[in-house]
Amino acid sequence: MSRRFSTPLLARQWLTDNTIELRLKRPAEFEFNPGQYIRLSHADLERDYSLASGPHDSELRLIVRVFPQGRVSTFLSTITDGTPLSFFGPMGYFIFQASDRTPVFVATGTGIAPFVAMSRAGYKDYICLHGAKDHRGLLYLQDLEKNASRYVPCLTDIPTPDKSAYSGRVTAYLEHLDTGRAYDFYLCGQQDMIHDAFGIIDDRFADSHVHSEVFY
Repeated sequence: MSRRFSTPLLARQWLTDNTIELRLKRPAEFEFNPGQYIRLSHADLERDYSLASGPHDSELRLIVRVFPQGRVSTFLSTITDGTPLSFFGPMGYFIFQASDRTPVFVATGTGIAPFVAMSRAGYKDYICLHGAKDHRGLLYLQDLEKNASRYVPCLTDIPTPDKSAYSGRVTAYLEHLDTGRAYDFYLCGQQDMIHDAFGIIDDRFADSHVHSEVFY
């Protein structure tokens, strides 16, 4: 059951030219599972954001993509430390479900947030396909890489060959996974990516399970 909480903004930081991280003080009584989200509210503004914090962290971290015409994101990109905010939560069912199958995290953009939470919770040995335009969009790389059996940056705008990253979309990299295995796929990000990934998984990984969350 979600509840309403009030908490101050501890800090705001620009991660890229259109993405910010908000750090909120975590209310003592607030509990959540990695992968869940909260509904941030202020006056007449409301927006859902997945938590990028581990369940035992003292702060709540949110990743916000700032849109020029977005009322909520524009407001959040200008608020000062100490600003009181309210939120409802936790909400959502996009949570890790342990099994004998290898977990594959597939994310684009700020859809990486729930996977950061899962890694910070101590989940290990996953494959992470992290989609971004270029290296600047690989948010929380160290958090994700340290617990992954394989971390693959999938970049769509690489001007020169780069052996440290896959040149292409995350869905294209799915073609490189071993079709002789079953996986637990966790998909989070753009609706088009999730739609395309479902089609590839249905064709190539028939015995796999799929969990998804459309992020924007």
